[in-house]
Amino acid sequence: MAQPIYHPSLECAQHGGKSLAEVLDFAKAAGATGIQPSNYHLNGGKLLKSAKEIRDTFESRGMTLDGISAHCPFWVHTSAWTGTKSGNPFIAPDIAKLPADKIEKWHENYLLKLMDLAAELNVKIMPMFWGVAFGWELASGYPWGFWAGGGFDLLAEGKERFVKKTAKLRKHANELGIKLCHEIHPGTAASTADDFNMLVEICGGDASLGVNADPSHCWEGESWESRFLKVGSRIYAAHVKNFVVRSGFPLRAMQPDWGKRAMQFTDLGSGDLNMQRYAELLIHVGYPQRYMSVMGTKDAPLVVEAESAHKDLDFCSADGVRYVKNNLCFPAAAGSFEDGMGA
Repeated sequence: MAQPIYHPSLECAQHGGKSLAEVLDFAKAAGATGIQPSNYHLNGGKLLKSAKEIRDTFESRGMTLDGISAHCPFWVHTSAWTGTKSGNPFIAPDIAKLPADKIEKWHENYLLKLMDLAAELNVKIMPMFWGVAFGWELASGYPWGFWAGGGFDLLAEGKERFVKKTAKLRKHANELGIKLCHEIHPGTAASTADDFNMLVEICGGDASLGVNADPSHCWEGESWESRFLKVGSRIYAAHVKNFVVRSGFPLRAMQPDWGKRAMQFTDLGSGDLNMQRYAELLIHVGYPQRYMSVMGTKDAPLVVEAESAHKDLDFCSADGVRYVKNNLCFPAAAGSFEDGMGA
């Protein structure tokens, strides 16, 4: 029998209270063979830990470094111009006091150094999401106040803004062979597959622009299958997460309590999504082969991201890793099941 094409992994941004060593030990105990640490797990020294320290921590536990989650600093970088305070939890207090352009510049420099560290660690996959480069009006998806007229065009301005603000980061990523894997997500620069393909188009087909697939953000009309078929050739990273949509509740509401929201993240086994079909679709669009080619590995990670409205975080994460290990890490078909018929 062929070897499984996937291995169980854990996204660690939600586990920021644990050190790198602690989150590795936690993930290994749950059955993961690798993790995707948050950039915050790699902070240390004057700015970042040394590649040797990080490598030694992984090797001492026999775990693989499956990518570096850099969602927060990328989102802040491309959103600071709006003056939003919603990124402040991810910004050091002394940096948060700076003017917006200085906050953006600090995060640009930080991300350039983070990419240098990733390259030194031979990590070519960086899941992230671009911030609201097109402004909050377009990020809302609803044209109240309209988007163009009277000498302005918010969409055209946003396109120009995105290209300019991301140019240095994209250039550096390309120089290092790193894929910046945008998680198509409400409240970012691309909330749909078509939005993401527009980013690729306005950036001249830039090779650094990848996708981090996550089906749990497909809850407002665009199915996970239609989304990831449209951007399949750009998928270099994959999260595994499930959700439920409660009938009769508004999807868009000023409700901060996850337990009261219409869309709630769940454990992998009890949500609305068929996770087996999702794992199969990723094979269909070539994600495992693409990841293995870029990273030089023999399999690809299915990265559990635990976010539950009702269950303890550690419980949900460990349960998710076990679910992936027991249900989704299967040997991929080498050909059609018809091939042996009549032989």
